Parts: sequence; structure tokens; C-alpha cells
Amino acid sequence: MIVPLIARDGLPLKLSRVVAEKPPARGPVLLVHGAGNRGETFMPPHRTTIVDALLAEGWDVWLFDWRASKEVGFVEWTLDQAAEFDHPAAVAKVLELTGADDVKIIAHCVGSASVAMSAAAGRLAGVSTIIGNAFALHPVVPPVSTAKLRGLVPIVGALTRDVSPAWGDKPDGLLAHLIRLVVRATHRECRNDVCRMASFIFGGGRSSLWNHGNLDEATHDWLRAEFGPVPLSFFRQMARATAKGHFGYTEPPDARFVLLTGAENRCFLPESQRRTFAHLERHQPGRHELHVFPGYGHLDVFIGKNAHADTFPTILAELEK
Repeated sequence: MIVPLIARDGLPLKLSRVVAEKPPARGPVLLVHGAGNRGETFMPPHRTTIVDALLAEGWDVWLFDWRASKEVGFVEWTLDQAAEFDHPAAVAKVLELTGADDVKIIAHCVGSASVAMSAAAGRLAGVSTIIGNAFALHPVVPPVSTAKLRGLVPIVGALTRDVSPAWGDKPDGLLAHLIRLVVRATHRECRNDVCRMASFIFGGGRSSLWNHGNLDEATHDWLRAEFGPVPLSFFRQMARATAKGHFGYTEPPDARFVLLTGAENRCFLPESQRRTFAHLERHQPGRHELHVFPGYGHLDVFIGKNAHADTFPTILAELEK
């Protein structure tokens, strides 16, 4: 079921309710994707996705396409805008449509960070639990990513408004063709050009967003369609935030946080979540949780072929608390 949604600054967004065979026995869970992805990125083509696991436990599952979604259409955005305008609107709409008193959130990457910022700003009334993967309030990236943010972003930003992993298959313009040539020469971890482009754009490794051993062939190929353009406005914000070590949101949130990451995450280093956890512990000791998954990287926490056995049980158990 598709539900149109208007952000609090007037931008059209989208909510999707995943309808199961049986009516949900439990409350709503809102899934929030990463940069240039979409709600359906949580539904890779294998036997048990995180959506399947939630439905099997009776949760009412909602996918949220916020302003960073490839489904919304290109718009220049920052995490502050999402924190102020998108996530509060989505939570309010889900509460209105379900009649529930409480919404739980599972969020990935910049979705996790912007949700955390929104919660820390006191904008997510009715949210009791936030399960965030990769990073939240304290971004820490590999040294090569720091170099790209400080050196390449000003240059590329003078030439284009956005970059996209989709350029791996369909380069758009001369700059995109040149970047693809560089990526093909420097990233030889696989033959999927979108996969290689995503590693170059978002991280500091080969690969940066997942361990290839955690992906089955169908999922690795499916990823070609799961990335859209990401504005340079986001990368400029990340350059400032990584230089400071935080986004400037320091108030303890009302919601309980469960911080997830892969031990081999080379997009945002695991230290990102450790710093946010330490920050939360100083304000609210014993309330929050941190889980670092051995053998996992970034997005494979959700789309790995064995995630149903390795990471989903932790997520489901935390929803119960």
C-alpha cells in the first residue's frame, strides 16, 4: 500500500506499507534507507529479508522513501533537512494511520544519522526505539575518504551538482565517463561497475559497502538498480562533520538507541558507533546498546546472504525490549 507523504517543507515523499497475509499483531516499524537508495533496498532477492523477518514476527512494516531516495527525484539535501522536515512527518503519519502509540525505527547509514539527529533535536515524539546501522551522531571515515572529502569534493562540486554509483553502468556526461575510467583502473574487486563506483564514491576500501563473500550472485547483480544520484550538498556536510567529529546534536534523545555496525565497515568506521554509544552512555548509562558484527561491512548487515542468521536475530531481539 503506497501512502503519499508531504514533508514539512512541502517536498513530496512516499511511505509504503508492506501488507502481510495476516493482519499485524504488533506495532509499526519504520525502515529508513541510505543515500541514493530507496525503501525497497531492504528487500534484496533472497529467501529471507529483514522485511520478511519482521512480518514473520507480526510487526507492521513501513518503508520510507525520504528526500535521499532515488524514488523521490533529485533534490539537493542535507541531513539537517531530513531531520527537521522528513522523519517527523513520517512518524506522525504512521501514528495517524495505524492508531498506534509508538513507532520503532530501523535505519541505515545516512538514514540512521538523520533519524538520530531528529531524535536528539526532540522532533520524534512517539518513537521508543531506534535501531541505526553504520553511524549516528559521530561520523568517522577512513583516511582515504577524508582525503576525498577535503580534496575532491570542492573540485567535483564545481563541475556537477551530484555523483551517482549508477554511472558505473550509465555514465552521464564527460565527468561521469572520466570517473568511471578512474574507478575501473583502481577498483578491481569485481566486474560490477556500479558496485565498484559505489565503493569509490562512498568509502575507503575495495569494497567499501559490503564484503563480497556476504553477497550471493543475485543480490550483487540486483544492486545495480539500487543506487541513484547523491548531491554534493551531502558530501560538503560530511566534510564539515568529519572534521569536527560530530554533527552538533548533543542532547540525549527520548528514544532508546541500538547501534549496529559491521566490524569491517569501510564506509563509516566502527569507531563512529563506538563514539556515539560512549556519548549516550555518559548521559543515560545502561539504556542503549551497541552491536558490532564480525565479518560484516556496511549494507551487508541487511542484505547479506546469511544476515537472516547472523544479524536479524539481534535486531528482532532488540525490538522486543
